[in-house]
Amino acid sequence: MQLLGKQIVLRDWLETDLPVYQSWMSNDHEWKQFDGPYFVMDESKVPERIGRLRQAIAAAEWSNPRQRLPIADRATNAFIGMVSRYWESEETKWLSVGISIYDPAHWSGGRGFEALGLWSDYLLHEMPELVRLGLGTWSGNGRMMRLAEKLGFVQEACFRKARIVRGDYYDSVGYGVLREEWQGRYPEGFGAFLQKRGEHA
Repeated sequence: MQLLGKQIVLRDWLETDLPVYQSWMSNDHEWKQFDGPYFVMDESKVPERIGRLRQAIAAAEWSNPRQRLPIADRATNAFIGMVSRYWESEETKWLSVGISIYDPAHWSGGRGFEALGLWSDYLLHEMPELVRLGLGTWSGNGRMMRLAEKLGFVQEACFRKARIVRGDYYDSVGYGVLREEWQGRYPEGFGAFLQKRGEHA
């Protein structure tokens, strides 16, 4: 499957993604200073994760809707990051979304806006039972907070001094968007919004 933006594409995994993905899966990269730095990633589990992905690629076995998708540069098809989803509460159909773009060279250029917008739109379309989408971050990640608000997510929670990063306290911040709010903002879908936005740029 492919979800096309102006700069990026969300697509299924390719074998050529795996060495690049593995090279970014360590705690000493700059992206980890912003993407949940209060959680220390167990790097010993990375080879097992890569192995599972390799098996899924070989068998072309993907969940519907997808659990996560690579973000690739549209011009080169090179792997640059990933979008994901996870349940906050499956009982109430409360799904949260996440995004990681690994190389700082790809930050602050609109790629995250395209990727998270396409991903949110896809999930709401493929999972009609969803009433809302959530997104969690921390007050030290200003780019993520601005991205959420730019897409139409509303700050719903602020747990003060709930995260410790490099010895300092930060707030844990929760955002959400309701289905009707998303559809009101992007009535023809996020992909159509991007196309029209490009025409008027």
